[in-house]
Amino acid sequence: MHLEHFAAAGKLPAIARIASEPIPPFLERRWGAVLTADVVEYSRLTSLNEERTYLLYKSHRRELIDPKIAEYCAKFVKSTGDGILAEFGTALDAARCAIQIQQGMAKRCKGVSVDRQIVFRIGLSCGNIIADPEDIYGHDVNVAARLQAVAPPGGIAMTNAVAEGVQGILQLPLEDLGMQQFRNMCRPVHVFQCRFPVPIWTKIRCSLIGLRDFDAELTVP
Repeated sequence: MHLEHFAAAGKLPAIARIASEPIPPFLERRWGAVLTADVVEYSRLTSLNEERTYLLYKSHRRELIDPKIAEYCAKFVKSTGDGILAEFGTALDAARCAIQIQQGMAKRCKGVSVDRQIVFRIGLSCGNIIADPEDIYGHDVNVAARLQAVAPPGGIAMTNAVAEGVQGILQLPLEDLGMQQFRNMCRPVHVFQCRFPVPIWTKIRCSLIGLRDFDAELTVP
């Protein structure tokens, strides 16, 4: 009754008006593999030297990360401050891109002091998404963001669907973390993680803030 009253009066609340609008013609539903990446301890690094941290982050984006995302033909890329959201056509492309980013970052951070290291966590998910010209949405986009938050520094966390899609092709040292219940999600997610060799300074930094360090060898076909 309230909605009808406001509509008749031309005062339909904005949120109700938007909800009642037809689905726009440019909205697309499609399958996609989603990569999310975020810098570990970005706030701490910026508090030490925000301009240097910004310039380091942008140099890594320009020289390594953005070219890799382009190499694997991402359908959609969005910067989220110190983070990245990208969509790929296959889980294999997303995984290869993520692996090569983390391997490249490990090399770039080798011998660099702890206050100058930019270390990423990456989350990978795949499934049906909703896309418009400005963004991508949906459960699996949210899952990728949750996975990125729990991935080891310098490593990757992925869903079971991604792991199954790449394990027979890429020789990844995956660790099965089992079913994980994430905040505001109705059902648990089966999570796998992959750890990478990291510079000694990163290991020291992780131990200082109570994070796990890691050491694993892998190759990417």
